[in-house]
Amino acid sequence: MAVEVIMPKAGSEMEEGEIVQWFKKEGDEVKEGEVLLEIVTDKVNMEVEAETSGTLLKILAKAGDVVPVVQTIGWIGKPGEKIPLSSSDKKETETIIEKKVDYTPVKEIEKIDYSGLRATPAARAYAREKNIDLSKVVGTGAKGRIHKDDVVNYKINEKIKISPLAQKIAEVEGINIKSLKGTGPNGKIMKKDVLALINGEKVETKKPQPKVEEKAKKEEKAPNENEWGVVETVPMTPMRKVISKRMSESYFSAPTFVVNVEVDMTELLALRKKVQDTIIAETGKKATVTDFVSLAVIKSLMKHPYVNASLSKDEKEMYLHHYVNLSIAVGMDSGLVVPVIKGADKMSFKELVVASKEITTKALEGKLKPNEMADSTFTISNLGMYGVQSFVPIINQPNTAILGVSATVQKPVVVDGEIKIRPIMMLTLTADHRVVDGLEGAKFMKTLKAAIENPISLLI
Repeated sequence: MAVEVIMPKAGSEMEEGEIVQWFKKEGDEVKEGEVLLEIVTDKVNMEVEAETSGTLLKILAKAGDVVPVVQTIGWIGKPGEKIPLSSSDKKETETIIEKKVDYTPVKEIEKIDYSGLRATPAARAYAREKNIDLSKVVGTGAKGRIHKDDVVNYKINEKIKISPLAQKIAEVEGINIKSLKGTGPNGKIMKKDVLALINGEKVETKKPQPKVEEKAKKEEKAPNENEWGVVETVPMTPMRKVISKRMSESYFSAPTFVVNVEVDMTELLALRKKVQDTIIAETGKKATVTDFVSLAVIKSLMKHPYVNASLSKDEKEMYLHHYVNLSIAVGMDSGLVVPVIKGADKMSFKELVVASKEITTKALEGKLKPNEMADSTFTISNLGMYGVQSFVPIINQPNTAILGVSATVQKPVVVDGEIKIRPIMMLTLTADHRVVDGLEGAKFMKTLKAAIENPISLLI
């Protein structure tokens, strides 16, 4: 009996996932436990394994589709086996909330509401005849109106992978997209490929058509172009949507206050230099400034549990954590992830160095699992490597506070009545005033400053 492949629910807050790629095609043999496809959730990229052995009979959702959790996206069974298509299955396959592929089945095209879409009757008739989704065709008529020629050209070029913006620029400039070589994923033609041809190479243009409308088409601006230039429209990824939602919720729900403290890094940098070779020899990892700051944060949090707390949803209880699950914010091109070093308070410095490198590497490679980003009690965000000297981070809820770590900068300071140049770092604490008072936040930062400026105490 055929077995469904479903969009997994990786975490209680996951509502949908986007399919990045299938590693198998229809008709391929699949073994239980073998990686079948890759998806991206609101937090991470993850691989989905086959739950049974057999043949991949059908793929219902393709790369680029965004699918609700637990919806059927494929079937595995015996070769030639019929796939169940109950009414509920049909209903599910029609609920894919976002399509990013050019092909649309006839039954879906017939159900698409084209009200408000500007297209000539000839264009609509040709689209129905050729099973083309008009909403994906870029119109070249007045105010973006779609003409039959636009639909014909779309049909001719639909096998050529090209971004909508690149296609529009090519049309406006009269460039034959068949002459372009794409540098995007799977050879997709991107905006930069078209612009490169326009700016530096001989352009192969389309032969002018003897139509009265052609001149008007040439003079019209693309819908995403204004008097200053082209505006690129970039869709929000599932990860970006959730980051947007959570940051808004955190910013508007938590009344926060900010505490800034300058820390003299002289002793910490000297200690790091002394132990660096030993750490590398025993762990194979290099101890960074962030590792030492993290250790100081962990030690300080154990003395100030309200900074290491969380608030219940009904705001009637506070949870004081007498342990530290430390989150380290990791920025990537696709968004921000916050992996968690669990039980960090029980680790030696060497163990902390190894754990931080492993979890950060997994984050950058997109291999984090949902449980590796859960149960955080406190977060560190470090922008110092980019030369940032001060910033105010937003709390990673349900944490009560977050620490912003900035660059270490040589500054003149007064030491024993004399002006000296010292490496100074700015630390910024953003705290939820519902749980932490300003006095408690100041005490925590005082403890943290003392720990960093006398780092030998951290290793005792």
